[in-house]
Amino acid sequence: MNPADIEKLVALLSLEEKAALCSGLDNWHTKPIERLGIPSIMMSDGPHGLRVQSGTENNLNGGSVPTVCFPSACASAASFDRELLNAMGEELGQQCQSLGVHVLLGPAVNIKRSPLCGRNFEYFSEDPCLAGELGAAYSIGIQSQGVGACVKHFFANNQEYLRMSSSSNADERTLREIYLPAFENIVKTAKPASVMASYNKIDGVFSTENKNYLTGLLRDEWGFDGFVVSDWGATHNRVGAIKAGCDLTMPAESTDSEIVAAVNVGELQESDLNNSVRRILELVFKMDESKSGSEVDFAPGYELARKIASESIVLLKNDDSVLPLSRSQKVAFIGEFADSPRYQGGGSSHVNAERVTSAKDAARNAGIELVEDIAAADVAVLFIGLTEAEESEGFDRTHLRLSAAHEQLVEETCAFCPNTVVVLHNGSPVEMPWVDKPKAIVEAYLGGEAIGEAVVDVLFGKANPSGRLPETFPKKLSDNPSYLSFPGERGIVKYQEGVFAGYRYYVTKELAPLFPFGFGLSYTKFEYGDLSLNKSEMDENDSLAVSVKVKNVGMSAGKTVVQLYVAPEQGEVIRPLRELKKFEKIGLEPGETKTVAFELSKRDFAYWSEFALPFTWGGLFQTSATKALCCQSMASSFSCVALWSA
Repeated sequence: MNPADIEKLVALLSLEEKAALCSGLDNWHTKPIERLGIPSIMMSDGPHGLRVQSGTENNLNGGSVPTVCFPSACASAASFDRELLNAMGEELGQQCQSLGVHVLLGPAVNIKRSPLCGRNFEYFSEDPCLAGELGAAYSIGIQSQGVGACVKHFFANNQEYLRMSSSSNADERTLREIYLPAFENIVKTAKPASVMASYNKIDGVFSTENKNYLTGLLRDEWGFDGFVVSDWGATHNRVGAIKAGCDLTMPAESTDSEIVAAVNVGELQESDLNNSVRRILELVFKMDESKSGSEVDFAPGYELARKIASESIVLLKNDDSVLPLSRSQKVAFIGEFADSPRYQGGGSSHVNAERVTSAKDAARNAGIELVEDIAAADVAVLFIGLTEAEESEGFDRTHLRLSAAHEQLVEETCAFCPNTVVVLHNGSPVEMPWVDKPKAIVEAYLGGEAIGEAVVDVLFGKANPSGRLPETFPKKLSDNPSYLSFPGERGIVKYQEGVFAGYRYYVTKELAPLFPFGFGLSYTKFEYGDLSLNKSEMDENDSLAVSVKVKNVGMSAGKTVVQLYVAPEQGEVIRPLRELKKFEKIGLEPGETKTVAFELSKRDFAYWSEFALPFTWGGLFQTSATKALCCQSMASSFSCVALWSA
């Protein structure tokens, strides 16, 4: 429907009908206005699978239509692969069309400020570049199928404790450099249909009523032209929400009369209400007609889930090259997760998976004879991790340890079998006081319904592990930069660490983590060299082309993730030692060499200034690889220098 027709509809709507359009019909649908031919549209929880329920139902533990459960964001982010996230979005978009869903509530791109956040499994990363790039690819995939993406939770929603009322308090530089860029990237590049306003307050103002961010930043500065929906139950003041630019309150509320009354007494301008109505109508008529009722073929989704999971698995340790395993070895799979894997997180994103394959079933289906008696095994594979009772939406973790039973199982198994491999199923980092005991450690995260096959693929070498950690694993909780201010006090959460979130803190403080951001091993080896720049000088209007050659010097095909970091020159403004700005995942055959190219702009060198022009630029950049090089900026001239090796 064109803008002129939308305007005609707005003029024909009564005040009561306008108010009605701005809240839900039930848990999942907008209200229709039948007399004017305005249909209802349906939203559904995501982001790693559809949780399609009837309009009045909102059962987090079941009742959903069976659908494909893809790897959670904690896992898929480890792929560092835009193409995979785009393909996942496309498949979810197709399923939405078949099941009558018009808007999928995802991606979730909140920054992992603390490893204790109970909902970290649903978020991509501690780094805004990675979260934004993957979130944009995923959103583009969804919307290519005529379905709207809803980016959430806008913003600074980084804990579950008091999430409905706590205030995230941070300086503007911290927000602009860490907590906003992922949203900005997605809004500008993917143009999502919707943005979800979060539960929390930002500097004392609820997100749903925060006009500075919903209108001033999101729309006026970034150019967002979709509609803003509240998180479910996040609206505290319907009139204040409309004034701020939160268009749709979900789920259904019997508060439409508050909007009508506010307009009648002049508290709310009808023009503000019209703006919200207009944006809702634009979305309603923009969505393609649903293909509801067409048969869903789950097989392609399952295979895609398996591929994403296998490319997201991170090999953390592999002493004596104990992996990959050989079919001739006698292997014992130990632990409940070998039979019943934990493959997704708990809460609103819980999916009724249409098919789940365990590692034991996957091994048997592949013709691998597993031994039951560990005494007869050459290798023991121990499946451990966190249960849904230990991490979930709705509460935060209180520590980073595995259960005492799981830690004891590691100790006893390693003592009994020298060749022990640990496979972790968890949605966020864990401490590993036992890290020196097993020969190998495989981080499988929450890898979706096909995780069993993906793990077996990696263990036995059918897939070469290529995942990289999208977050830092600290040696102990107290090493984390947010440790002294998480989860806040008296409902106030001070982001005292500022821009030093995640790896930015560890590398700047020279504090060695257990496993660093971006880390991951392979069954082959890669060499990096010949870092090249296309110019020795640049001004603020230029871009800088950077290339590096990568060679597979091992004996098997594999993939690696080339990560390009900017290392700012330290001066009056305190900045992180380095920050991820670009990345690319590439596959190489043995002996093959590829050149990977990047382009850096002024923004990639910039920091946010509250005292002068918003972005000030300058500094160093480097590529993090087997051999790391950097380029130093001095009076706008560049000279290559060796900085560090990984």
